[in-house]
Parts: sequence; structure tokens; C-alpha cells
Amino acid sequence: MMDSVLHVLSVGWPYAVGVAVIAAGVAVIMYLRRRPKALNTEQFQDDWKQLQKLLRNKTQWPEAILQADALLDTALRRRKFRGRTMGARMVKAQRLFSDNDAVWSAHKLRSKIDADPTAKLKESEVKQALIGIRQALKDLGALPNGQQTNS
Repeated sequence: MMDSVLHVLSVGWPYAVGVAVIAAGVAVIMYLRRRPKALNTEQFQDDWKQLQKLLRNKTQWPEAILQADALLDTALRRRKFRGRTMGARMVKAQRLFSDNDAVWSAHKLRSKIDADPTAKLKESEVKQALIGIRQALKDLGALPNGQQTNS
């Protein structure tokens, strides 16, 4: 009886080790897929500079806000913040934002533009929205903290 138990253990342990190795490999792959990726700050800087060009013309201000909000959503997605909506992703990222209220105000302005594309925008609200989004992008690592931008 003892010989048969030893035989089963001697034959079965390599399979158990194989299953353990496979399980560990799957766990490592899942961890690496969920880990936030480093963001390409050069691409975000280029995109930010392009949207800043829109600020020269007052009629393009709504487009600048829409592009800035979309850029923030791209950064949230690439940092692996999950959620069905951008708002849900922002909630999950809010502990990273140094000025959470400014980010939400900017997102609300984007929603206002979506609801009424002809809405008149004040220079001060556009400026505050872009400052809030720019800071959120810095907080997420999409823009370098020392970047000098005119918004």
C-alpha cells in the first residue's frame, strides 16, 4: 500500500509542478497587462501644442476644449483606468489629481459644449478649463511637470 502511494506521488509531482508553473505564468501575464503603461510624453506634448493653436481664434475655443478633454481621456485609458465613461475613469484617477475640482469643471465645460455647440464661452472659463486639464495630464505623467505652455 505504501509503495503504491509513493509511486503515485513520484509520478504525479511533475504534473503538479507543471500546473503551478503555468498558473504562475498566467498570473504574471495578467499583472503585466493591468499595470499602467508609461505614457509617450512627446506625443502628448505635440497634441497639446496643436490644440493650443486653436486658441488664436475665438470660434475655435470649443474645439480646443473638446480636444483637451479627449487627450485627457486618452491618458486615462493608457494608464489603465477602467470605466464605461470618461467620468467613471476620472473617479478612479481622482486621487492622482492635484486639483480635482478643476478637472471636473473642465469636463463639465466639455459637456456643456456637447449639449450646445453654439454656446458662448468666456475666455476665463476656457483658460481655467485648459489649466485644469493640463495639470491633470501632468499628474498622470502625460506631460512633464516642468513644461512651459501658454494656455
